[in-house]
Amino acid sequence: MIPAYTPAPEQHWSVPMSVVALMWEAKAAPEQGHALLQWARAQALEPAPVRREHFTAEGGRVLVITWWEGDYPTPGHADVPELPDPPGDLTARPVHRWRFARA
Repeated sequence: MIPAYTPAPEQHWSVPMSVVALMWEAKAAPEQGHALLQWARAQALEPAPVRREHFTAEGGRVLVITWWEGDYPTPGHADVPELPDPPGDLTARPVHRWRFARA
């Protein structure tokens, strides 16, 4: 298993007070967990988020959390880039996405 991304020391916990966190989660197709993680890591986001981490879980699940400076957007307002859907052969089901505001 590939370890999750570890931010540089100067980036760790340096998230602004007004922040939106985006969670992107996908379940890999059988035997595609490593390929799905590699695909997620290779996706560039412009502009880059304040922080980005990758996680894996049993069952071939891949989770990407990105942190963005700013206020929680109104519904349907796409003010920050999100990871796209991966190629269909890498996933067992549609991607799940959530947005959270710092409480």
